[in-house]
Amino acid sequence: MNIWLQRIKDLIWLIIPSALLTVAAFWFAFQFVEPAPPNSATIATGGTSGGYFAFGNQYAQELRKAGIELQVVSTKGSVENLSLLNDDKPKVDLALLQGGIADNGGYEDLISLGRIFLEPIWLFHNLEQEIDQIHDLENKRIAVGVIGSGTRKLSLDLLRANNVTEQNATFEPLSGNKAVDALVAGEIDALFLVTSPKSKLIQRLFSHTGIQLMSFAQAEAYTRIFPYLSRVSLPRGVLDLSKDIPGRNIDMIAATAALVARRDLHPTLIGLMAQAAQKTHGGGGLFQNINEFPKPFDPELTMSEDAARTYQSGPPFLQRFLPFWLASFLERSFILLLPVLTVLIPVIKGVPWLYNWRIRNRILFWYSELKSLERQIFEDQANGAQSMKYTEEIDRIERAVGRIPIPIGFSDQFYDLRAAIDLVRQKLAEQT
Repeated sequence: MNIWLQRIKDLIWLIIPSALLTVAAFWFAFQFVEPAPPNSATIATGGTSGGYFAFGNQYAQELRKAGIELQVVSTKGSVENLSLLNDDKPKVDLALLQGGIADNGGYEDLISLGRIFLEPIWLFHNLEQEIDQIHDLENKRIAVGVIGSGTRKLSLDLLRANNVTEQNATFEPLSGNKAVDALVAGEIDALFLVTSPKSKLIQRLFSHTGIQLMSFAQAEAYTRIFPYLSRVSLPRGVLDLSKDIPGRNIDMIAATAALVARRDLHPTLIGLMAQAAQKTHGGGGLFQNINEFPKPFDPELTMSEDAARTYQSGPPFLQRFLPFWLASFLERSFILLLPVLTVLIPVIKGVPWLYNWRIRNRILFWYSELKSLERQIFEDQANGAQSMKYTEEIDRIERAVGRIPIPIGFSDQFYDLRAAIDLVRQKLAEQT
């Protein structure tokens, strides 16, 4: 029974430190493991009839394939989106923003997932004379977009840069169909639109005689003054070859829309949104080449490293072959297990060595005791009483050795020790 108790003690002596070391490794590794990604998120877009809202629904379809529910919120536009995203108690996780909306800075809690598509700025007018500069709109009635929209902020920035202000012009808070109706009816002289060339509003405006699209003679200058703007060209006949719409090449400027998120959004969700943006906007169009967008660049906000990595290298390796939930689980598990295995492998290899060392150390202890006794015997030419004392000491050592719990693998060393005990006893008998 004592032998079994000793073996249990040996195992406890080995297992407990190993278990504590393993637990410590798990705790250390856990500090570096991201929590599981959320299964839902919210994105602020724009009006339900606009391109932002349509793009938001396309993102939602892509994320639904990964089991993530993306709620698409309709808003007045980019200014409201930025306010919702930057709120102390945010109601949204992501937003689409028109270029130039965040150019004032001060948005440390936000990160950009890159510039994702061009938004041409259309300046239509019903003036009798042809114009090619925004300054020509002085003393005119201009639809600049509704309050809270990105169109309004951008159009006001452009007007002010040309010294067209509320003191020398009339700014109407109109957009969409209301602005087009007002222009057709002659209630306003010009309107700003920031929308896709495929928009029904653009088609409607081109169908009315007397309404013209201004060609920006100073297009290149705007790109130097406003870094979030690009120079683009609308080729003759590109909208309708048979009707020759437009009837000439037109120089335009375009803002570059950004996909923006809160800095605390889960990295995995950022990667999924970047993939959705690639599938949605990578196909090219009238103003952009195939795979020109999304771009891992933003002149207004800090660029997300996770999004940039996705654009440059594609999805994580496991997500290319496995369902998202399984790939995400394995990626997190790998991060957790890597340092743990670094500890476990030496532990697994070291436990047998420690066990052998412990058993061997017991045998060596009694060898040491026996050697010390043998030295005393030879140094002291013992008399009978002394011989009796040494005999008792040898018997004590022999009894103790007999109680040592020795595994079968150490039998040879055990019997060598017992033979050494008999040899010392024999030498003691010869001296007496």
